[in-house]
Amino acid sequence: MRKVVKFGGSSLASAEQFIKVGNIIRADRERVFVVPSAPGKRFDGDTKVTDMLYACYALAESGVDFGDELNAIKERYQEIIDGLHLELTLDAEFETIKRNFEEKAGKNYAASRGEYLNGIIMANYLGYEFIDAAEVIFFGENGEFDAALTDQVLSDRLAKCRGAVIPGFYGAYADGRVKTFSRGGSDVTGSIVAKAVRADVYENWTDVSGVLIADPRVVENPEVIDTITYRELRELSYMGFTVLHEDAIFPVRQRGIPINIRNTNCPEDSGTWIVGSTCQKSKYIITGIAGKKGFCAINIEKDMMNAEIGFGRRVLQSFEENGISFEHVPSGIDTMTVFVHQDEFMHKEQKVVAGLHRLASPDSIDIESDLALIAVVGRGMKSTRGTAARIFAALAHANVNVKMIDQGSSELNVIIGVRDEDFETAIRALYDIFVIAQL
Repeated sequence: MRKVVKFGGSSLASAEQFIKVGNIIRADRERVFVVPSAPGKRFDGDTKVTDMLYACYALAESGVDFGDELNAIKERYQEIIDGLHLELTLDAEFETIKRNFEEKAGKNYAASRGEYLNGIIMANYLGYEFIDAAEVIFFGENGEFDAALTDQVLSDRLAKCRGAVIPGFYGAYADGRVKTFSRGGSDVTGSIVAKAVRADVYENWTDVSGVLIADPRVVENPEVIDTITYRELRELSYMGFTVLHEDAIFPVRQRGIPINIRNTNCPEDSGTWIVGSTCQKSKYIITGIAGKKGFCAINIEKDMMNAEIGFGRRVLQSFEENGISFEHVPSGIDTMTVFVHQDEFMHKEQKVVAGLHRLASPDSIDIESDLALIAVVGRGMKSTRGTAARIFAALAHANVNVKMIDQGSSELNVIIGVRDEDFETAIRALYDIFVIAQL
């Protein structure tokens, strides 16, 4: 077996954390490919190295002296090197970074240096080969990830390695300019590496013992999910789950590689397994609950709307013309509601409304703001009667008014719309009826 292991920023924030990571890797000879993030926070109130790099580069871009800020970043890494007792210096790398900052190499380059430098330290600490992600992960001219070229080059390069460290979060254009994924993109790098080496398992190590059924900031001590499918996690990630970058699912899903979410600080915990499909039944009817605030609903009414061919297309055309994507579109015989992100819509609302009148000639348009969407996801719902009834009962008992409910045709998820002010109450009520009541 061969395993790809990715470690998040909290797992690599200090020399003490590095030692834990080293012990985890050395405890299993199958952990041969390592993807590190940049150092995260060491304690509450600390600053992530990536944020320090962004701030440092902002000074450089403005023509302001950034020497002190760059030295502070260097000291963070030196603290790790000294704590690991390594005979390693990053002086040459920091001279290069300083020069490239002065030459305005770009924010992508600046942000990527956190992973790049941590990768050098990790490779030195483990005795593994260091492979710069800019040499093996590629983006096209339009900034789109080039999966085919990356897979070919990365596969060939790693086939020759017995152990390698590939920094997460970034790659490069054909001309060598650094390009980053979105924040949390080290998860994506780990998935790409796992696909390239045909790994048996992709282990993603973080600071929690797996994927939780609900947000611990909302629900106290939520249960850990033992097994979750790619599709379930995709639905939950889209609605706010942050344990794993949502785009990290696709590369491994193509090859059927399972992901194992583990806790660096509790390596004995089995964590959560993310798989393509499974015969294992969920412990509960639902697998997870997630949601987001900050939506608004545009309610459109028109008599005989259902008999008017192309009405829905013309309604959505108004949003498209203004560069606004929609989240959900529940409808009735004479009504159609479009849910959109409020911060995207609010500055263009009158243009959208004017477009709706021009394109669809509705009888009336009503806009409701400050709404939240909550997803209740679970493969077990498909074979269980009364799930919707339980949802309504739980929310009614908690005095939460349901603004919208929408179930996908796969019966994998139910989306509920509530007011922002009822968001936390609604999630706790749903957790209580589907989890606490079954314990």
